[in-house]
Amino acid sequence: MKQLHPEVNVGTEKVAGKSKYSVICIYAKDFYSLRKKCCPSELSYISSLSRCKKWDARGGKSKVFFAKTMDDRFIIKQMKKTEFDSFLKFGPEYFKYLLLSLNSGSQTCLAKILGVYQVRQFKNGKEVNTDVMVMENLLFGRNASRKYDLKGAVYSRYISDANDLDQVLLDENFVEDMRWSPVFVDGRTKHILQRAIWNDTAFLTTNNVVDYSLFVGLDKEHHELVFGIIDYVRQYTWDKQLETWNIEEKAITFVLRELCLTDVVLHLIPLQAMHSSAISIEGERLILDQVDIWHSRGFL
Repeated sequence: MKQLHPEVNVGTEKVAGKSKYSVICIYAKDFYSLRKKCCPSELSYISSLSRCKKWDARGGKSKVFFAKTMDDRFIIKQMKKTEFDSFLKFGPEYFKYLLLSLNSGSQTCLAKILGVYQVRQFKNGKEVNTDVMVMENLLFGRNASRKYDLKGAVYSRYISDANDLDQVLLDENFVEDMRWSPVFVDGRTKHILQRAIWNDTAFLTTNNVVDYSLFVGLDKEHHELVFGIIDYVRQYTWDKQLETWNIEEKAITFVLRELCLTDVVLHLIPLQAMHSSAISIEGERLILDQVDIWHSRGFL
């Protein structure tokens, strides 16, 4: 077990014969192999983590601790015990799937988890554990004017204060915005997106993960859209069913696959790649050669 999850003692102060602080690096070798594919270097990863600040992640309901590295590359999120235990179970499949996708060029849009750690400390003679994961920041180097957390459901999925630029909006906000300012993608981009969604949802379903979100960011400065599947570490259990009884799990997978949120939007779309189109950034409309399809479906 220690070979899979090595423990590093921090500092020299001892409590009851044990270090006051220690860090267990979950699946250390597997994460190291993954970071070699995704990070400039291990040194840059460590350097980023050495300087962090507390971060108010708008849109979440769990009220867990969030931090962000000062260089904006990574997000650190506190994990609930159920999430930590779930990742211990399906972690090997996660590494196998992601490394296969990266090596083969298979489409994926999973937001990458690049490290999971358990911080142990002694307080008042008792051991207290805090589990955290390090994720890539999907918005690194970007300035997103609109951000959405989409689950494919509309029940209680609306943020009334939609003018707050820091607020992460939800499904009903997305539908409302797309009704007035739709974003379009061409056929090839749509196919790439659908393939990524199919690949990822098939992987997650196989591992009994059905509650996750599709994050979407609109960067008008670079004329790009950023997307990625997030919050996918919790496997589905009966206690999760009781916690979220009103969420129809089948609808989540179906909507993410079919709606794609289907014709709506979601891949990096450089302005230069747009062709035979009428473009009006001022109106927040990026219109590609799918206009006729949208007319026929009554979206315009």
